[in-house]
Amino acid sequence: MRNELQQGHIVAPLQSRPAPTPDDIRAQLNVIISSPEFPNVGRSGAFLRYVTEEALAGRAERIKGYTIAVEVFKRSEGFTQDDPVVRIEAGRLRRLLERYYLVAGQHDPIRIDIPKGGYAPSFAWNDEVEDAPAQDVTTAVAQGWRSRLQNLTPFGVGAGVMLGVGVVALGLSTHLLPGRSNTLLSHGGPTLVVAPFADLGDGSQAELYAAGLTEDLLTVLPRFKEVQVFGRETSKSLSPDVAAAQVRGEFGARFLLAGGVRVSGKRVRVTARLVDTKTDKILWSDTYDDDTHTRDLFSIQSDVANKVATTVAQPYGIIAQADAVNPPPDDIGVYTCTLGFYAYRSELTVNQHANVRNCLEKAVARYPTLATGWAMLSILYLDEERFRFNARPGMPTPVERSLSAARRAVQLDAGNTRALQALMTALFFNQQVAEAFKVGEQALETNPNDTELLGEFGTRVAQSGQWERGAALLDRALELNPGGGGFYHGTRALAAYMLHDNETAVIEIRQADMQKFPLYHAVAAVIYVNADMMDEARREAARFNEMRPDFIPNIVAELKSRNFQPADRARLIADIRKAGLPAVDEVEASMVLPTLPVSVP
Repeated sequence: MRNELQQGHIVAPLQSRPAPTPDDIRAQLNVIISSPEFPNVGRSGAFLRYVTEEALAGRAERIKGYTIAVEVFKRSEGFTQDDPVVRIEAGRLRRLLERYYLVAGQHDPIRIDIPKGGYAPSFAWNDEVEDAPAQDVTTAVAQGWRSRLQNLTPFGVGAGVMLGVGVVALGLSTHLLPGRSNTLLSHGGPTLVVAPFADLGDGSQAELYAAGLTEDLLTVLPRFKEVQVFGRETSKSLSPDVAAAQVRGEFGARFLLAGGVRVSGKRVRVTARLVDTKTDKILWSDTYDDDTHTRDLFSIQSDVANKVATTVAQPYGIIAQADAVNPPPDDIGVYTCTLGFYAYRSELTVNQHANVRNCLEKAVARYPTLATGWAMLSILYLDEERFRFNARPGMPTPVERSLSAARRAVQLDAGNTRALQALMTALFFNQQVAEAFKVGEQALETNPNDTELLGEFGTRVAQSGQWERGAALLDRALELNPGGGGFYHGTRALAAYMLHDNETAVIEIRQADMQKFPLYHAVAAVIYVNADMMDEARREAARFNEMRPDFIPNIVAELKSRNFQPADRARLIADIRKAGLPAVDEVEASMVLPTLPVSVP
């Protein structure tokens, strides 16, 4: 673990005032730990006491991730960085301290902080800390968040829940303290502990299968970068029947994934459940049955792990839904931006775009190494060009900014699915199609269960002319995420149209129902033309032209920018004309030559 900031000492006074003494600091430490505004979650209190005492004893250089893991979290000496327990707990401790000084500790004499970049604390007189907060906003924001979500679609429908989150995310920046607009930003995000799956069966085969399934889950789950998963050492330290209260008390983790395996003859049954450790409620459970007559044990194990991980951890999955309905009160930062991003992606509206872009730009300004933030920004920058959402004039162009942000995301985390998705999409719109698909295949190999990636990659593959494969990828995304945004259904409808499957096209476009997204109406118009629903086709075409009057005069260039093949472009243009819009085809467009100046000899 890195410890770049070798602080751990008493900050020198700004003027002639003596620095806080060790006794003063210990008294302040006791006040913090005993305060109701410093909740006893995880081992934050033990963590803070350990690093404070080590620093006061002159051993700041010893305060590293390894020593904290061994001495505070009682890990074995074989502890490795694969287990993020110290990083997660340090982030929580920083947020708890920040909240404490916003609420109960405003007028305390001494401020104790854990500066970013290390785990050694700093100590200073509270009235000498610059930009000290003047009021408590955390509770007000959390209450406002909950009240806005009361009228949402019932829990369990991903698209409805995520839409509500978008409403929340749009106004968050206005709730922050004046002069401290980024103070409450933190990486945040949900935390998950995987308990060893229980052996419920007969003989050694069930025991082996249970251990293997747990290992597979610990491999697949961390691929979803929005969820922080405690590592193998944490999992191995628990019993299969560990109580949710113990997980919350020892690690402060928000969620517990547990289950069991039963093998009887050739039959295999796996049960899995996700528990909210705060309420001890089971948020989701399922049973998976299989037969080793038809499939080998390893294939079954891998398949179950992928299904469980995708259901629980994907961008629109159970954890995201739970956080949308009941967000953690100290989590008002980067994770909020990511929830807002997925809400925006489910609806694709211009107002959401502006607010989420603003939120993410502030996030990466404070946390420039946040790969997922840069990836999401890349997609939002691209939308300035392809959707004409809140475009900024001047150079570099939106596509150039998108490509730059995506490359930065991949440089920061080469295995980040969202970063690879962003790079694939930016390359596609930069007309580097072969390179885009190379990156897309790499992303798909990295995480074949990420529905956001499947939907985006399926769309690009389809638009390039591979309609059948694109449709298959989109079907997979919809299978894994039935409550997903209308974007999936809209593109799947376009694929069905191109494959001359009019019945599916009509069903899918009606399921999409993205009334505020201009291109939805264009796709609906050509689908209704083919289905001989001309009144609906003319209505949708007129609505599209009203929302995007710039598109039809430039339709050839617009379709080329999306890498539609010549025959597909011709078909789309012909059908949009049948729907009543004056679109010129490529031959007509080529005949419209620019006026050249006449030279005088």
